Amino acid sequence: MDRFAAEVAASTGREFTGYSDLWQYSVDDLPGFWRAVWDHFGLDEIAHTGPGVGDEAILSDASMPGARWFPGVRLNYADQVLAHRELPGAAIVGLDEDGVRTEISWAELPGLVGAVAHALGEAGVRQGDVVAAYLPDIPEAAVAFLATASIGALWSGCGQDYAPEGAASRLAQLRPKVLFSASGYRYNGKDIDRRADSAELAQLLGDVTHIVIADGPAGGAATDGPAGGSGGTRTWTDVVSQRREPQPVPVEFDHPLWVLFSSGTTGKPKGIVHGHGGVLLEHLKAAGLHSDLGPDSVFFWQTALSWMMWNYQVAGLLVGARIVCYSGSPLHPDADRLWQILDDEKVTYFGTSPGQLQASRKAGLVPGRDHDLSALKTLGSTGSTLAADLFTWVDDNVSAGLPISSISGGTDVVSAFAGGSTGVPVVAGELSVRYLGVALESWSPQAQPLVDEVGEMVVTAPMPSMPVKFWNDADGERYRTAYFAHEWDAQDTPVVWRHGDWVTLTDRGSLVIHGRSDATLNRNGIRMGSADIYEVVEAVDEIAEAFVLGVDGPDGKYWMPLFVTLVPGAELTDELVKRIAGEVRSRLSARHVPDEVIVAPGIPHTRTGKKLEVPVTAILAGRSEVNVDPRSVDDYSLIDWYAEKGRAHVW
Repeated sequence: MDRFAAEVAASTGREFTGYSDLWQYSVDDLPGFWRAVWDHFGLDEIAHTGPGVGDEAILSDASMPGARWFPGVRLNYADQVLAHRELPGAAIVGLDEDGVRTEISWAELPGLVGAVAHALGEAGVRQGDVVAAYLPDIPEAAVAFLATASIGALWSGCGQDYAPEGAASRLAQLRPKVLFSASGYRYNGKDIDRRADSAELAQLLGDVTHIVIADGPAGGAATDGPAGGSGGTRTWTDVVSQRREPQPVPVEFDHPLWVLFSSGTTGKPKGIVHGHGGVLLEHLKAAGLHSDLGPDSVFFWQTALSWMMWNYQVAGLLVGARIVCYSGSPLHPDADRLWQILDDEKVTYFGTSPGQLQASRKAGLVPGRDHDLSALKTLGSTGSTLAADLFTWVDDNVSAGLPISSISGGTDVVSAFAGGSTGVPVVAGELSVRYLGVALESWSPQAQPLVDEVGEMVVTAPMPSMPVKFWNDADGERYRTAYFAHEWDAQDTPVVWRHGDWVTLTDRGSLVIHGRSDATLNRNGIRMGSADIYEVVEAVDEIAEAFVLGVDGPDGKYWMPLFVTLVPGAELTDELVKRIAGEVRSRLSARHVPDEVIVAPGIPHTRTGKKLEVPVTAILAGRSEVNVDPRSVDDYSLIDWYAEKGRAHVW
């Protein structure tokens, strides 16, 4: 980041006294900033046409939606990865739950990518066609993605925790020509056999060539199960038996790279399409500048193919970092599992979730004492708000002074809007900065920017990785409705991206995320963020997870229950309820205290770990039109339990 700032200062004659000055420049001069990112990472080396000289060659239309970046530029995401082929050692490391380790070296990577790209061509995949994956987080998934990108085809992945119907609800929309799957994986101490499920999914997808990676822990060759898809079945071993030199095809800057999906909890999952160039620039900025990743880095973000963080993990390869893929449970055989991986692999950047850190804290772990974590330079967290007490726990038990990057972004832009950055102080409970090039503000209902007050998170200028389009949305109406079709109290409000989060932007430029604005707690006209309550309640030792909802009832009545799951051996006593209420009252306010505390058998989440606040609130309110898709929920049986609680509540 310092080198980048120095380059920009030299080329513009500007003086930057700190990160805030650099950020201000990045949003005031979008063409100049993104040209500087382009130059810093030497993209002329992989581009087949350069950005030209004028601002219009960088951003010819700054409207939202529809901004047009780098018109006339042709490039390929895979070229940037393969530019690092001369690096020594491993590019991708794969680990399973039992510690079985595989690796793909930088020297091997091009031949594997070329071999898979050739097989895709033999299967009839052409530029613009779709390749699908039903895989755990294994190195072969990254290779298959790079091969797909190299020929200008679109990639879309789904984790094997989805049942075939759930995966098909996403992938079948795309009519893929090839499906990659695996025989299975090991999770929570059990071998999960996915051969029959993979074959069933291939049948559901129709005319696909089915390429099976048959060396998962379920064992057996690809032909052990029924062949799926009418296009035939091949094994990975066969596909990569003859290595070939890859020949990435230059495509337009906005040419589709992949399709990611919304959670689909209350309707068909929306396919979100991102382009080669936009993703490349955003991920180089996020990985190379904000995360300070490079050829000396080992990047491990515990993730799955269904989550955008898998796509972001692959971005480590763009800057020559080694990436670590892990296909098991983060908590098996115990909460120490991922810390052991950090020790074994000498991870420099570890990305995780607040849940994993909370589990480590409640297990009494001291990873910095019990493991050699001397290589670790940064800890990243996302998926939900990282509570202030977990910042403190990391500082006390992992590494004193370790930079913590709590980030907020999403599938929508497959990047972060805000998070940490090298050289910027970390304050517990806060996201340190707005990312460069992200014109993020907190707005009042009157569309006025707010400082040190809770408001709606908006982005007032385009980002290169905003979606190219939604799948099957020819006129763009669903895309506009999702982010841009909103009404503010003020007239003639400019079009902005409304992300749906409550946020406080501090006078220091840091951020505090308070939860989803569409799941706002609104008691007696006072708006409250659920994330604030979770931070307090989940810090209580006996509480494993919390789930607070605000339910509108008849005659203006309002019910705010707090559902909790308990750590093993704990009980919900009157004393514990009083302690929870006291903590909420003292650390937040009396109005944040829930009406009652209820032990739940579990908290329902999307497959990517988001709590289902909006649909469950509607279910508790007895709204009959709510239809939660069972395939999009981690434990659908919980929905009936919450519905019964709603029916039993006496208003």
